[in-house]
Amino acid sequence: MIRRLALRIASLAIVSIIAIVSANPEQAWADVPYVTYYKDNYNQQYRIQTAYMPAAALGRELFIDDPDNPGQPKHSPLNQPQDLFIDANDDMYIADTGNNRIVHLDAAGRLLRVLEAEDKPLNRPQGVYVHDNGDIYIADTGNNRVLRLNKDGELLKTFVRPESKLIPESFKFDPVKLVVDKRGFLYIATLGGYQGLLQLDPEGEFQGFFGANKTSASFIDSVKRLLYTREMYEREISKLPGSITSVDKDGDGFVYTVTKEVSAGQLKKLNIAGLDQLAGKGEFADTMSDGRYGEFIRQPGVYESEAPQLNDLTVDKDGNITVIDTRLNVVSQYDGNGNLLFFWGGAAGDTTTKLGLVKMPTAIASDSSNQLYILDSENNVVQKYALSEFGKLVHEANGLTQDGRYEESEPLWEEVYRQNAYYAPAVLGLAKAAYKRGDYEEARRLFGDAGWARGYSDSFWQNRLLWFQNNFGFFMNIIIGLLAAGIILRLAARRFGWRLRPRRGEGGRRRSRELGKQLAHALHIARHPLDGFYGIRHEGKGGPAAATIVLALALAAYGFMRARTNFVFNPSVVTEPGIGNALIQFTVIWLGFVVANYLTSSLSQGEGRFRDVYAASAYAMLPFVAVGVPLTVLSGALTLNEASIYYFLQYGLYGWAALLLFWQIQGVQNFSVGEAAKNVLLTVLTLFVIAILIFIAFSLTSELAGFIYSIYQEVAIR
Repeated sequence: MIRRLALRIASLAIVSIIAIVSANPEQAWADVPYVTYYKDNYNQQYRIQTAYMPAAALGRELFIDDPDNPGQPKHSPLNQPQDLFIDANDDMYIADTGNNRIVHLDAAGRLLRVLEAEDKPLNRPQGVYVHDNGDIYIADTGNNRVLRLNKDGELLKTFVRPESKLIPESFKFDPVKLVVDKRGFLYIATLGGYQGLLQLDPEGEFQGFFGANKTSASFIDSVKRLLYTREMYEREISKLPGSITSVDKDGDGFVYTVTKEVSAGQLKKLNIAGLDQLAGKGEFADTMSDGRYGEFIRQPGVYESEAPQLNDLTVDKDGNITVIDTRLNVVSQYDGNGNLLFFWGGAAGDTTTKLGLVKMPTAIASDSSNQLYILDSENNVVQKYALSEFGKLVHEANGLTQDGRYEESEPLWEEVYRQNAYYAPAVLGLAKAAYKRGDYEEARRLFGDAGWARGYSDSFWQNRLLWFQNNFGFFMNIIIGLLAAGIILRLAARRFGWRLRPRRGEGGRRRSRELGKQLAHALHIARHPLDGFYGIRHEGKGGPAAATIVLALALAAYGFMRARTNFVFNPSVVTEPGIGNALIQFTVIWLGFVVANYLTSSLSQGEGRFRDVYAASAYAMLPFVAVGVPLTVLSGALTLNEASIYYFLQYGLYGWAALLLFWQIQGVQNFSVGEAAKNVLLTVLTLFVIAILIFIAFSLTSELAGFIYSIYQEVAIR
């Protein structure tokens, strides 16, 4: 009896598990062979729920008719495939480069047909595209041509290198990827084509280059351009912009490109005029964006020295952009505005064949259900990925947000936030919903948590406006009352003969101490800098003690600026909350300047002593106290609409401090303007030399310490 009851309970448990798995297929994929991550606006990486689940491996078992044995199937696997395209019916077209053919599969991965050229065999084709009307375009790379076939595979037209005076003689027509717009215009990415996409009309006539990358110039290049003659600069190796690696388009006509050989702007969304719509990198463009795309997975204790190398991209039906990285093996997905949604992947290992892991991703595509397909050219297979419940929720909520339907997206974002409170897009979506319904204080808090300065600024502006409107009458009454009290007091003083101001000399003058005079001299320097700095050297009006106090106040003011400036104007407040490093840097640079300036001034027949240079350089830091502290307090009341006021005062602060340093050299050393300018250049050069010597000294000291310790270990062991 007990045994039968136990068997029934076990059977019921098994049936329940099967039912749960059937109702929630994601549960069956709990053991995903990769981790999904998100990186917030402060560049902090953290794990999140899996967004895409591995669903299937397609295209591994392909059989064709054996030409040697008609009617007999022959195994014909993919061989180094390079491109993948999915049409409106979710059929797959694969550029099977190693086999010199185009393979057509259905949605389940079953072979439908093999496409080949009628006139002559394909030669290492690397790109394929299917137009909305069913025409098939093939980038026949080895034959330097693009073929246009109808839906039945019959050749319609061959596109070769167009004839145009606008095309350089050095340009090689080696097509690798292509798309075709609704007009039938071709956008072709060519091997090494730094000029951009080659644009041809339906008849193959050259229309221009489209979406070219800009040439990146380093600081050294700028110096060379400034100092070199034309002949010298022309002998330098020319710097060319990166060539476009792949191209895709969406239903709205935007053309998307990815580029490997650039450090920023690897991903572009181009309108019909060729202007990049992702130039600011989405929502976070106003704070910490650097315009870089393609993520890498940071490992504890591992320094990532290799930059991402984006090889291909796809745009799904919702406008989300997914890119693959052939170097780091990472898949990154962004929304239509360039905001990161999630990324996953990593090294697959040399021997692994797990479902979902890709060794060499060469192409990516998406179907009508926003499922992803990644072509693995090393394993010769197509990996299929289906959206998880979390991924579907994020896509739906983010799509409503991108369409401006913030209130509809709010319950979805609340569910995402419930599942992962650290997922920044959810916080940002809730912030936009709060702003839309007029809860500006909640929106300000959420925008601050998400790190979006523009939203934080707009919410604060609304709160400030409401506060001003509610309190305007109160403050006007206070101002009117103060004015009335002042008038009444002045009339009463005239009527009764009251003296509102003491007579000169009344009460006598207190004798000031020497330190007080030296501290007061800082105010004289602010009004008359040249005369004040001259007085430090030749009239003894400044001393090391007072200078040290002024320097300490400037150091404290600088620390206050770094720690308390509103994050709208200083994002490092969040990313680097500690001010210890900033204070050390300030002190080291200032002290290095003092030493370097004294040394160069001594060699230039300057009249200043070290104590004079020290005191004058300390007094020159007064702007950090006089302007820095009020500016920091003011930043808490300003929005990005008043950013020009903040930056004007900030630039004025540093400009004033730089001028005071220049005038202190001129006044303390008794230099002319030209001699002072020359001394400044020598001081900066000496400062760099000192920094290099200190670096070398520390390096040698550490190596010497390591050598002595190794000798000690050897002696101790023996």
